[in-house]
Amino acid sequence: MSDQQCGKDAGMNENTFPVYKVDAIVQFYRTEVLTGQEAKHFTKNDITPVPKPESIQRLYMRVLQLLFRFRPECHYTVPLSENVQYPMLYEWVTPIMSVYMRMCQFLPLCHVYDFSLNDLLNPKSKRTIIILSAIQNFLHFRKQRLEMTAAHQQSFRSDMDRLQAYTREIKEAERKIEKLTTIPPEQQAEAKELAAALAELTTNTQHEYQDVSAMNEKVAQCKTEIAEISQKLTQRKVDVATLKDEIAKLKSQIVESPEELKNEMERMKENVKSIRMSKELADERLVELQMLVQCASQVEAEIQVQTLAAMNETLQKELKSLSNEEAQLKRALAMKLDKESKQQIRRQKKKEKREEFVKMIEESNRETKQFKEKMQKLREKCNQQTQKAQEFYDRLLTTLEQYNKRIESIVVETNADTLKMKSHF
Repeated sequence: MSDQQCGKDAGMNENTFPVYKVDAIVQFYRTEVLTGQEAKHFTKNDITPVPKPESIQRLYMRVLQLLFRFRPECHYTVPLSENVQYPMLYEWVTPIMSVYMRMCQFLPLCHVYDFSLNDLLNPKSKRTIIILSAIQNFLHFRKQRLEMTAAHQQSFRSDMDRLQAYTREIKEAERKIEKLTTIPPEQQAEAKELAAALAELTTNTQHEYQDVSAMNEKVAQCKTEIAEISQKLTQRKVDVATLKDEIAKLKSQIVESPEELKNEMERMKENVKSIRMSKELADERLVELQMLVQCASQVEAEIQVQTLAAMNETLQKELKSLSNEEAQLKRALAMKLDKESKQQIRRQKKKEKREEFVKMIEESNRETKQFKEKMQKLREKCNQQTQKAQEFYDRLLTTLEQYNKRIESIVVETNADTLKMKSHF
């Protein structure tokens, strides 16, 4: 017995929790553990100077009820068996042994490993204060953990609410995107008409580009011919200058002989005549070149006003040959111009419709892009929140599994101790 008491004292001197004062212990258990008349009648005298076994046993029962939902009346339940002799002998020892076995399982969680039956039947003041301090410290820790768990659960619920809200917003954004990218049935006919008009305009533009390319080729060819003619004209001017130099040389070589002078004059006349003829030919060629240049400029003008220039040229030719049909041609020209003006008005209207449709499509594309960016951000945020919630859920699940395993081990140890006590008694 003395060795056991020494072991207890050594265990108490090495505790890892604070030992509270008696007033703090009484106040804590009256507010946190006991209720009603039990809390009202629990006083400092129940612990010091000599602890009351009934009060201490009742207090332990309430602690077990608070932690494990094990009601006090359950401690008084005697196992009924036809093989048990004298069951009335179990009525007094059953609650004591039940509280003792459950306290032996619970107190190691509070870092009290040397709880004995004497702490229930004949408790000591110092020993009881240390045990109650250990239980109070564990209850403080349990309360903090419950508050943290409640906060985590609240955060998890708020995260789940946000996740549902983000999911709803994503679905709504997807519906809006689908609505924006789908052409309404009442506008499909107009959209098809605009698409056909756009295709027709593209085809006409390509034909016009081809015509312009052909005219540009013709203009380039004319320019090449004009360059060749200009080069020939320059060569003729050089020849004329050479002839003038020769005339000057010939004048310096004129002799006084009349016959030679006459012959020389005749040769000079012939040379002048040939020079004049060459000059006339050069002038004619120059006129032709100027006419070609004018034709080239007219060709460039015809590129800009293709249909009107051709029509005017046709009207001028017919005006010279057929003056009687002038009025008819004027009427036809007026009708054609009226038709072109109407076509131009229709083209303008179609162009305005196409521009409006293009603006609508661009606006839809911008809104679609914005919705997709927003939806991507919402998905990323949702994934982050889901990942955090999953991590917290995994931690909570792991903690609960450990807690359940600890409870199962405690229950198994309790059953084993119960069997031992039954076999002993």
